[in-house]
Amino acid sequence: MVPRYARPQMSALWEPEARYRIWFEIEAHATEKLGNLGVVPPSAARALWDWWATDPVIDVAAIDAIEAVTKHDVIAFLTWVAEQVGDEARFMHQGMTSSDVLDTTLAVQLARAADILLEDLDLLLDAIKRRAIEHKYTPTIGRSHGIHAEPVTFGLKLAQAYAEFSRCRKRLIAAREEIATCAISGAVGTFANIDPRVEQHVAERLGLQVEPISTQVIPRDRHAMYFATLGVIASCIERVAVEIRHLQRTEVLEAEEYFSPGQKGSSAMPHKRNPILTENLTGQARMIRGYTIPAMENVALWHERDISHSSVERFIGPDATITLDFALGRLTGVIDKLLVYPARMQKNLDRMGGLVHSQRVLLALTQAGVSREDAYRLVQRNAMQVWESDGEKSLLDLLEADSEVIAALSAEDIKAKFDLAYHYKEVDRIFERVFD
Repeated sequence: MVPRYARPQMSALWEPEARYRIWFEIEAHATEKLGNLGVVPPSAARALWDWWATDPVIDVAAIDAIEAVTKHDVIAFLTWVAEQVGDEARFMHQGMTSSDVLDTTLAVQLARAADILLEDLDLLLDAIKRRAIEHKYTPTIGRSHGIHAEPVTFGLKLAQAYAEFSRCRKRLIAAREEIATCAISGAVGTFANIDPRVEQHVAERLGLQVEPISTQVIPRDRHAMYFATLGVIASCIERVAVEIRHLQRTEVLEAEEYFSPGQKGSSAMPHKRNPILTENLTGQARMIRGYTIPAMENVALWHERDISHSSVERFIGPDATITLDFALGRLTGVIDKLLVYPARMQKNLDRMGGLVHSQRVLLALTQAGVSREDAYRLVQRNAMQVWESDGEKSLLDLLEADSEVIAALSAEDIKAKFDLAYHYKEVDRIFERVFD
């Protein structure tokens, strides 16, 4: 985790103290149920909860010192808790194995991380919707292969992003549901030394579902899907970021990141205003996607368990969620303050002498009885003159002077095909599909 790209709420979720607090709750809830079942004295859970009620400080350094000797993190934690609670603490962890604690804790952390990310997505969606409505009918050029295609509106570009992140939100809800599982099944997952009712009790207390069948560890296909979902969200962030970066290029300059007073763009060139935020988002997206492959490789563990997944998850759990949280917040800020230049959009749209209306003329010629092949040839030969003149010539003028075109279409018919508003007649319908 890089502090530069971390925000407090998500970072706090992965701090050692936060992890140990979840460990304690798992152990205490399990001991409580074991007491109810008569396996251990009920006083054991009371002693644990009484100590917990004092809101104790978790001494991470002391636990680390014990682990330096035991070489086992869960044993180190249990030893430290026993030193605080006293004799009753010996009944903790009855019939349990370390993975019961570690895997259930990771499930809690990933579920809580998803909750934060869902809040992030809601804020992003609100910002996108507001700007989309603002620019619902702001004309701009659509591009395919980076080349002028046909007119769109800037609101439509933003509406597409809204629909995309709405899908991301649904995927994350599903991923959260899938990851939020509890396993308290003991060694190799057979419940030989612990009653399944303990697992059910802990799951209910922590807001989790019971893992139907664990092999001492929660199956890692769940984690793979979770991190894959984060990777998809990151890719969607990058798609919007790349669009903004292209729009900010000097020769385009249809939109750009907000440039604050006193901000500097270059140490050498005082005129520079660079898209540093969206470039940074592209880099963060690469990192988040990079965590998806290790998560998928974790699925194939040896037999009932090994710990090859453990070190991987110590990296990717915090790093992927913290980075995505930061990226979503950053993109929300970019969208919220994005500078949009409608006049430049119109100028760029008009730059190529009306070439953007070529398809309408092509279709009109075919409807007038000209074969598609001939219609394409007629429009293209005039369009290429406009192209080669760098927009100095007008497609409308050339078509009106083309005898073969005039033979099929009147000048009035041709001119009617250059109506920009025609391209926006279904914008309302599209917005209804996206936002209703």
